[in-house]
Amino acid sequence: MIKVVVFDAYDTLFDVTAAARRVAGEPGRAALVGIWPRVAQDWRRKQLEYAWLRTVMGAKADFLTVTEAGLDWALDAAGLADAGLRARLLALYRELDAFPEARSALERVRASGVATAMLSNGSAEMLDAAVRSAGLTGLFDAVLSVESVGAFKPATAAYDLVGEHFAVAAAEVRYVTSNGWDAAGASRYGFDTVWVNRAAEPMDRVPWRPARVLHDLSGVPDLEENP
Repeated sequence: MIKVVVFDAYDTLFDVTAAARRVAGEPGRAALVGIWPRVAQDWRRKQLEYAWLRTVMGAKADFLTVTEAGLDWALDAAGLADAGLRARLLALYRELDAFPEARSALERVRASGVATAMLSNGSAEMLDAAVRSAGLTGLFDAVLSVESVGAFKPATAAYDLVGEHFAVAAAEVRYVTSNGWDAAGASRYGFDTVWVNRAAEPMDRVPWRPARVLHDLSGVPDLEENP
């Protein structure tokens, strides 16, 4: 029996491309207009790579540090070394848009009587800002940040936070993520994992597979309403 549904934050509830897309639409940002999707993709990729490298090497840092480093790499790769642009993108990363179906999905899961939580690599301060700006305040029984264990997902210590907070076994947790690597890590841990595969990507070539694959978050409540 599932007792808590846990959602990843970035790329699952919050659209990580929103910052670059919004800045590209602002006056005076012509240099970003045609390349913002690549900048957003590079930013996200390097952000994650730096998080994993730091975890493997035991070089602790908060998620803001790796987010800044990832952006610096992405801007350098695009030839956009602009302090003002950098500052604007980082400011908007604290105000990412939620995906359109996120609020409804969370409300329906909670209405089914199951606890809801967020588990993210983001720092507590970043997550608080994101939840407030996206209008998702009050929809989580817990917002859990891996900063308390000093290791980024998919480290086992990160997933341990759920059981420690809710006093549940791994099999009693449904874990929802749009990141294939996170789906693999959570499945290996023992969570009932849902991969929200928005981009219709191929399955990662690792031994651990999600229990279910959905196209967006709208189908998640159905799993609780019709178990």
